[in-house]
Amino acid sequence: MKRLVVTADDFGASHEVNEAVEQAHREGILTAASLMVAGDAAADAVGRARTLPRLGVGLHVVLVDGHPILPPEQVPALVDGDGRFRTDMVRAGVTIFASPAARRQLHAEVEAQFAAFAATGLPLDHVNAHKHFHLHPTIAAAILTIGRSYGMKAIRAPIEPEAVLRQIDGTDVGAGIERIWAKLVRRRMRGAGVAVPDQVFGLAWSGAMTASRVQSLLQHLPDGLTEIYTHPATGLYAGSAPGYDYAGELAALTDGLAKALISREGITVGSFADFP
Repeated sequence: MKRLVVTADDFGASHEVNEAVEQAHREGILTAASLMVAGDAAADAVGRARTLPRLGVGLHVVLVDGHPILPPEQVPALVDGDGRFRTDMVRAGVTIFASPAARRQLHAEVEAQFAAFAATGLPLDHVNAHKHFHLHPTIAAAILTIGRSYGMKAIRAPIEPEAVLRQIDGTDVGAGIERIWAKLVRRRMRGAGVAVPDQVFGLAWSGAMTASRVQSLLQHLPDGLTEIYTHPATGLYAGSAPGYDYAGELAALTDGLAKALISREGITVGSFADFP
């Protein structure tokens, strides 16, 4: 049975992202969105989500390249001189692993982000992390421990089926360290009773999930639970990633042929909560 969750990350990052999420859900195939609770437009995102009862909203934990929920002076090991999370993920990851103080601050910040999400009153559909920093074993452990107390039931492990990508356009995902960590996270989370998709698409084509690629994925969708994650926006915004085709991804999500293919291929779509 083919089940599909179509997610937009960075919900709350900007009004351009929020507008695209709402449009893609109302007019297209988007079924879920991952909320940055400290994003510049988080309040606007929450307001929109409350008018979209079928949109599964989850927590997009941010620990790199963004703002903390806690005051910067409470998480000095995690932020730079401007009070923002560090952008060097390798250095940040080593610090979190090696420093007891950094680990305490990590737990406090993750707890604060879960609490901020709970304060919105929105049901917690899923959890993932900005730039997939939850693949770091220390961060994964913190999210698992804290998340279960907030009702976390689903999380992403970005494992893309190589055969499908090769069949579509010859893309080779390789055997990088991220793939290894993703498999470990999937095993650990499932062992703790947290749902993890059987396969995920969006990593190899991050920022370039075009209409033709979405159509091809729908035609080659494996059985089981699949997540396709995207980054739609109505245009560029402060903090947007260089080279990302935000408008193109929005177009892919609102493409009429995608809707037709979902029906033709017998795919059941929904949020994570729809697939217990």
